[in-house]
Amino acid sequence: MTTGEKIAKCRREAGLTQTELAEKLGVTRQAVSRWESDFSFPETDKLLSMSKLFGCSVDWLLKYDEEERGEACAPQKNFNLFAYLKNFHYEFKSKRTVFGIPLVHVNIGRGRTAKGFFAVGFKSVGVFSVGLLSLGLFSYGLLSLGLLAIACCGLGFVSLGAVALGIFSAGGLAVGVVAVGGVAIGLFAIGGCAVGGFAFGGYACGSYAAIGDIARGGIALGGSSASGSKFSATVTEFEARKGEIFARLDSLPSSLSLFIKWF
Repeated sequence: MTTGEKIAKCRREAGLTQTELAEKLGVTRQAVSRWESDFSFPETDKLLSMSKLFGCSVDWLLKYDEEERGEACAPQKNFNLFAYLKNFHYEFKSKRTVFGIPLVHVNIGRGRTAKGFFAVGFKSVGVFSVGLLSLGLFSYGLLSLGLLAIACCGLGFVSLGAVALGIFSAGGLAVGVVAVGGVAIGLFAIGGCAVGGFAFGGYACGSYAAIGDIARGGIALGGSSASGSKFSATVTEFEARKGEIFARLDSLPSSLSLFIKWF
């Protein structure tokens, strides 16, 4: 093994990233990368610091083709994946900035936050944001907040997710002015179970109008069942009563004319 390979091996066994090792030694991450690639050689004081940190001798670090650290060393025999992931950290920050923030900031690690025009991290904040918890105009993650939010749980003007809340939302459970989902709640709701001012679904309940296999609302049009406080009809009755149905729709408030045109 070369000196660079030994440094890389010891660093990984200690559960350290190149950045974390660099911080402990007072050098740059690029310097550690060059050591591990054998493009450059550590200074004597850095070798002494690493021998203490890794529990090995400087002599072992310097000798090539020597696999074992020797009796004076204290190697970690088992690789601890949990410790490695717990201490894992990777960061990249572009030199180019937009309005004073990095154009690209990738900051992955426990407790770290990425902040940039394009931000990627466990927690991320940016115009375009990707992370477990993401906040941005356009965000994607486990929990996302933004103008356009795509996530397991999304909150935004346009929101897509298992649980979605927004002006326009689509998801397993969707809540919004316009909501599309397995369960949809909104002024205009479309879903397996839809509840709203205007509702379309297997089961539809709308205060103004409901269309579905089972429909409940002011004006209810249902496949097998319809119950409306003002008017109700099933599919089999539609042709015979469509004139009356459209007359009822025309009687809706003028503020809802957009829906009437869609219908």
